[in-house]
Amino acid sequence: MKYVKIEGGIKLSKFISPMSARLSDKPAFDDPNWLFEIKWDGYRAVAELKGKDTRFYSRNGLSYTKAYPKIYNELIKLKFDAVLDGEVVVFRDGLPSFQAIQNYKSTQNLPIQFIVFDCIQYKGEDLTRLKLIERKEILKDILPENEIIRYCDHIEGEGIALFEQARKINLEGIIAKKSDSRYSPDKRSKDWLKIKNVNVDDFKIVGWTDPKASRQYFGALLLAHEVNDQLIFAGEVGTGFTHELLKSLHTKLRPLETDDCPLDVPVKKEKGFHWTKPKYSAQVQYAEMTDDGHVRHPSFLGLRKDK
Repeated sequence: MKYVKIEGGIKLSKFISPMSARLSDKPAFDDPNWLFEIKWDGYRAVAELKGKDTRFYSRNGLSYTKAYPKIYNELIKLKFDAVLDGEVVVFRDGLPSFQAIQNYKSTQNLPIQFIVFDCIQYKGEDLTRLKLIERKEILKDILPENEIIRYCDHIEGEGIALFEQARKINLEGIIAKKSDSRYSPDKRSKDWLKIKNVNVDDFKIVGWTDPKASRQYFGALLLAHEVNDQLIFAGEVGTGFTHELLKSLHTKLRPLETDDCPLDVPVKKEKGFHWTKPKYSAQVQYAEMTDDGHVRHPSFLGLRKDK
């Protein structure tokens, strides 16, 4: 593999696009041929260690050198050449916080770590053909852990127990990886699986947005949830709809359209918003609630006919 460093640039002309996991449509499982890691809720990153010539960047080749100087300054201290694959994670109250890393300019007082789960090159030798468990053994042996750079540990065989632990403390989920899997850059492999801890809840439908591109009827539903007997805006859900469902929901909501904001705590009516009387409730699957009370990664499951 050849790498080109771009002085003063933001995006690298040549970089390693890391191997990705597929989203599993099955629940957590136990299997002695698989190992299981925590799914860290952060930004994927690759570190090419070469002393002061170290490069640190995103899955798309965007330089992280200036974005996360605390991590970069620790990486350049490492006394060996290697290519490491991991996740940049910011912690709030001891747990990974995606909101905190999204707003890192204002959350730099919070702990940040580079959690490393793979080593794909060491001392110029390509390790991608080695088994995952062998690569992790090398990684654990060479990586001097500190408060900023951490080795990502795993358990073997017992995915159900790890997933239940992740659910109890409300982590995003787990990653299942075949112990003998090879590393395939820029590939989404069935040998690595994302098993997500998702939430399902009911939200009042308080409006919709105009459709975009080729979509018809509406773009997303506007949601609200009840907090202390008040109807509070909870964001939008724009996935999980078939063409027929878009049409059906629009037919139900159109007669309920109103110029008055139905929320107890009003929000600005953005361009393309249509308010509706909150007659219907939607069941929505989502990853978590953001700091401002909006659903993250939501997907529409259906109308609650009993509400």
